[in-house]
Amino acid sequence: MIQVPHIYAVIIGSEILDCRRVDKHFDYLSRALQEKGHTLFASLTIKDDKALIENTFKMVKEDPEAILFSFGGIGSTPDDLTRQLSANIFSDSRLYRHPQFKQDIETRLGERAYPHPIKMADLPKDAQLLFNPINNMSGFYLEERFFFMPGFPEMAQPMVDAIINTHLPQPSQPYTKAFLAQCGEGKIQDLMYHVPTEVELSSLPMIRESGPYVEFSLSSQNKALLEKTFLRFTSFLDQEKIGYTLL
Repeated sequence: MIQVPHIYAVIIGSEILDCRRVDKHFDYLSRALQEKGHTLFASLTIKDDKALIENTFKMVKEDPEAILFSFGGIGSTPDDLTRQLSANIFSDSRLYRHPQFKQDIETRLGERAYPHPIKMADLPKDAQLLFNPINNMSGFYLEERFFFMPGFPEMAQPMVDAIINTHLPQPSQPYTKAFLAQCGEGKIQDLMYHVPTEVELSSLPMIRESGPYVEFSLSSQNKALLEKTFLRFTSFLDQEKIGYTLL
């Protein structure tokens, strides 16, 4: 299992980009991950375009630490491209009729399962099912890393919760330090360039009535290195007589 995953959200749907539907996947996924101590590495909302979807999946596959949450395009209509394209990129380019999913579709729809709805059971090799509590029309996943869900939020959200609880590692919480400095970023920028790679730095400039401020956040799994880096910042601020508040 990947210990520090790079979590990608890929939200597929031309209807989102042309404002026919409001995206709800990003907000739900990012909050659900945050509650469990994870954060997104990247989020992309893309059209139902074959080349674009394939190139996006290729990018994710090339990251050895990647975990993919893909939303949309797993139905049985002509614009549902995800099943085939996921097979192209993550498997052997062929689709195989999943026996359990085939049975679920036939049980729910009877004769109406044919000729088109049954196509939802055609999945990449070795695909495993993601349970859909709304209507039992499953999502699927590959290698316990690449997860494919419906575009309907009410169906995808229970799957998101199940994936996070079952397939993601329990993260170790990093040590953090944060402070609000009464200066612009330029005053302290040289120090920012010398932060060790093991320490994650974020800065948020803001303007208040009393002048410019910057909110700094430092985090690392290495407590000693974090403390040393934090001391460099506070010592500089004290030396320059720049006021700051610990957060």
